[in-house]
Amino acid sequence: MMSLLLKNLSEVVTFNSKDEIFKEVDILIDGKEIKSIGKNMTVEEDTEVIDCTNLLALPGFVNTHHHLYQTLFRGIQEVQEMPLFPWLKGLYEFWKHITPEAVYYGALVGFSELLRTGSTTSMDHHYLFPSNQPSTLIDEQIKAASEIGIRFHATRGSMSRGKSDGGLPPDSVVQKPDVILEDSERLINKYHDSSKFAMQRIALAPCSPFSVTKDLMIESRELARKKGVMLHTHLAETKDEEQFCMDIYGRRPVELMVDLGWTGPDVWFAHVIHLNLEEMKMLKGSGVAHCPSSNMKLSSGICQTNDLIKAGIKLSIAVDGSASNDGSNMWEEVRRAYLLNHLKYGCDGLNAYEILRLATRGGAEVLGRDDIGILKEGMAADIVLFDLNDIAYAGCHDPLVGLVTCGNTSLVKMTMVNGKVVVKDGKLITMDTEKIRLESHKVADELVKLQRSLA
Repeated sequence: MMSLLLKNLSEVVTFNSKDEIFKEVDILIDGKEIKSIGKNMTVEEDTEVIDCTNLLALPGFVNTHHHLYQTLFRGIQEVQEMPLFPWLKGLYEFWKHITPEAVYYGALVGFSELLRTGSTTSMDHHYLFPSNQPSTLIDEQIKAASEIGIRFHATRGSMSRGKSDGGLPPDSVVQKPDVILEDSERLINKYHDSSKFAMQRIALAPCSPFSVTKDLMIESRELARKKGVMLHTHLAETKDEEQFCMDIYGRRPVELMVDLGWTGPDVWFAHVIHLNLEEMKMLKGSGVAHCPSSNMKLSSGICQTNDLIKAGIKLSIAVDGSASNDGSNMWEEVRRAYLLNHLKYGCDGLNAYEILRLATRGGAEVLGRDDIGILKEGMAADIVLFDLNDIAYAGCHDPLVGLVTCGNTSLVKMTMVNGKVVVKDGKLITMDTEKIRLESHKVADELVKLQRSLA
């Protein structure tokens, strides 16, 4: 297996159990894993050496909530300046035209942005399956992830409650429960890898309380626990969702999840904004993906990050769908998470180190991983290098504060996934981003023009 030495790193932020930060050290990588971290290391002649003088190393960011297909639907004028429910209703009319090609290229766009801004692992919540298209859309995402070189947790999303049953999505994009469950089992059997350093894992992810039935939530939970995979859904994102749950179920969103058995270490939720302290206690041990940019743009509210942590809930940071962000820039999401946290909590807000921990080790814990998110011997070689030697960082006396609050770019110096360099000097080296850009925009333009011609 290939050995690689990252030589002369100015600082290595480990996020290990001792919160150690090492200065002027090397990292030796053997194949997929970190072999050792130390000073003035000597290696065999066939070991590749990369000079990392003046560079800072972190574990790769772990993005815990995304909708990759939405990268093709950014900046659509018809849905700007709208809250979640009308925004969704407007975009469903565009989204219902997606094809396997669109899903593939949408994933490549999102993955490219994530890798170039420091993410080494991402999940995706794909729940849209138009009735006139193949049901193998998630296979297209997995293909894209494998080609580009990102660690990927695909979730088999689902919608079973269309407009005719009181839900939000058009009937043409919802599926019957038996179809959903059959494909869920197919994906788990074909792709889920529970081994150490796995590059592909599957989770089950009914979309939201307002687009699936209680029966499907229960059946998905039963299948997931039978197969040993995780569960994910949107929760408590808006007041509209809260009212929907009260009207339909007579329960608040968190109460509904408890009733359905949807809590625990194998469950994580996106957003979780509108809940009280008592409901936080109900979610202890579960995970949350905090999506600051999306929450701000859609005016959904501010996640109670400090309180969630105090309640024993695992917290992470995520970019959410590009149509509500409108990007897949994980480094920028870290900055916004920090700023939004301070807007809410003031001087009691999380510091730069704590925010970065959420984006790395926190994300790994939310996804149920114990082999990523920390830089230490035996962990996966998912490493990101940052170059803070720019005028934008001049005068900053703490590199971590600078990493979170300063800078004129979000492109990293290097991204390494599973021991393989995939981004160098801010450029993706596993695929041609210009080709991805041209092909993706062509597909996106055709989809949007199609809907506008029918409107």
